[in-house]
Amino acid sequence: MGRKYRIGVIKGDGIGPEIMDVTLDIINSLGLNLELIEIGAGYEFYKKTGKLVEDGILDIIKNLDAVIKGPLTTPIGRGTFRSINLYLRQELDLYINVRPFRSFKNISLKKFNLVIIRENTEDLYVGIEGRYRDTAYSLKIISKRASERIIRYAFNYAIKRGFTKITVIHKANIMKETDGLFREVFFNIAKSFNNLEVGEMIVDAAAYNLVKNPEKFEVLVTPNLYGDILADLVAGLVGSLGLCGSAQIGDNIAIFEPIHGSAPDIAGKGIANPIGEIIAAKLMFEYIGDKYHDESLIRLANIIDNAISIVIEQKRILTPDLGGNAKTKDVGNEILNTIEMLLSENIAFNGIQHVNE
Repeated sequence: MGRKYRIGVIKGDGIGPEIMDVTLDIINSLGLNLELIEIGAGYEFYKKTGKLVEDGILDIIKNLDAVIKGPLTTPIGRGTFRSINLYLRQELDLYINVRPFRSFKNISLKKFNLVIIRENTEDLYVGIEGRYRDTAYSLKIISKRASERIIRYAFNYAIKRGFTKITVIHKANIMKETDGLFREVFFNIAKSFNNLEVGEMIVDAAAYNLVKNPEKFEVLVTPNLYGDILADLVAGLVGSLGLCGSAQIGDNIAIFEPIHGSAPDIAGKGIANPIGEIIAAKLMFEYIGDKYHDESLIRLANIIDNAISIVIEQKRILTPDLGGNAKTKDVGNEILNTIEMLLSENIAFNGIQHVNE
């Protein structure tokens, strides 16, 4: 039977439970050797319990193989509670944020295949800020250690995934110390990777060029804030935030989620796009497969990826954000049916049986 993987599940707020339930239906239908462990966290959990996260959440997560989560609500404004996402990233040292983006025929604005790899624990997101009289301030932190580990990861990722080009994004013309350090580390590490084309771009120029010519980019490595902003820009080129997933990775654990927010305006209507969450599950299977050398999970991730493309590009069963009228469950069922079809055609798919067998 092989190793049993322990997966944490944080359903999230707003549309989180809806898209997570559809994703779990797919996961549970695949006959995998998994133990799913629900973890309490988020604004809805807070309203019920008075706590933002369940007691001992960090220890619980550290004993898992991975976590898949839905979007969590973070209230806007002074005096509200701090982002749970930031708390988990910093306390678990999830210093790598990987956001892959690829275009879909008939949906995306341009044709491209690129990845934004963003440092996930520093920059303005450390949350060191305050007010003095009528002046607000925030401290930008960029360290050599954090820059080295994210940039080295990005170079190795590019090679492993078959990319040939990597670009560092910065604003070192203005922020000469902080962004200057990030840029300096990039070019020092680049000396050890002669088989990749390396380049740099100022963040505002990167925004322009991503819209005009996204096909010219492959792997982008960025400090925290720039990567966060540019990811939403590229999601617009893909066609919807609902078509994009992300991985937050540390040395020992990783959390996977869609890149969009909790969308409370459409929560409970059954029309949220579940594909970003399903892509997050696909990224999770890739991560676990790589970590434990489980080729069956890596192949499953590829099949999920293919099924998503087929549903989006050919079958046209789409939620309203993509111009369709399908429900969340309709899209999930269509992707599951397509996965089953692809599994039945893949007779060499060791370790996973077709759901109806």
